[in-house]
Amino acid sequence: MFKRRAKSSLPSRVVNVLWPSIGWRRSFTYIRHRLGRLPGTPFSIAAGFACGAAVSFTPLVGLHFFLGAIWAWLIRANVIASAIGTAVGNPWTFPFIWMWLHQLGNWMGATGANSSPDELDFGMFFSHMINGVLMGDTDYLMETIWPVWWPMMVGAIPSMLVVWFGSYLPLKSLIQSYHVARRQRMSGKSRKNKKG
Repeated sequence: MFKRRAKSSLPSRVVNVLWPSIGWRRSFTYIRHRLGRLPGTPFSIAAGFACGAAVSFTPLVGLHFFLGAIWAWLIRANVIASAIGTAVGNPWTFPFIWMWLHQLGNWMGATGANSSPDELDFGMFFSHMINGVLMGDTDYLMETIWPVWWPMMVGAIPSMLVVWFGSYLPLKSLIQSYHVARRQRMSGKSRKNKKG
């Protein structure tokens, strides 16, 4: 009943993820309403989103949904909100996140590759890392991947803490106010129905 009449093609769906056809403002409004309507307390929803957002600041590409869900489950937060939170890491933000993690890790003393992050091709790096893991080539992983991955992982630890608290605190108050406004709207509608 609510399905599209003509199913959109794969390329148009990919383009819609990278550049939403409804616009960025409406996309963010949709996410705000979606988060506000999730079941749970403002703590569980905000903490779940914060878990997903924080995990996006790790070089563990491909595991963000899984790790965000585990973290949310461990602190009794909303797992669905953690999946939504992983959208913080997306094709638009990943290059900046990875450069930040690499520079911060090097600054913290986890020096690995001598090249600057501007010279690193992170797309090739992660594709080689996945190939090395799938083939079980530990020598290749230690010689080529580790010098870049280790500083990123070290830089991820403080970044995750900052992102978690930086997204949890404002989001919790926003969801609380959203719940209050929604309850007031619902009670106003029920009063009108009783009068009518």
